[in-house]
Amino acid sequence: MFWAMLAIGAGFLGLAVLGVLAVKVFVEAQRLGRQVSETTQKINRAAEDLERAAAGVARAGGEAL
Repeated sequence: MFWAMLAIGAGFLGLAVLGVLAVKVFVEAQRLGRQVSETTQKINRAAEDLERAAAGVARAGGEAL
């Protein structure tokens, strides 16, 4: 009887540990998703700035001719 109770306790403990790890993975995945979103927005802003600067340089080059 002791071994059966020990096995049930160990199984429950294992499930509890897996549950805690699953919550940690979920939280970190959400944090990573937010960071990816923020980085994408920064890259898009930088690309727009670069496009505006390139247009300005092209206009300045056209005027020099």
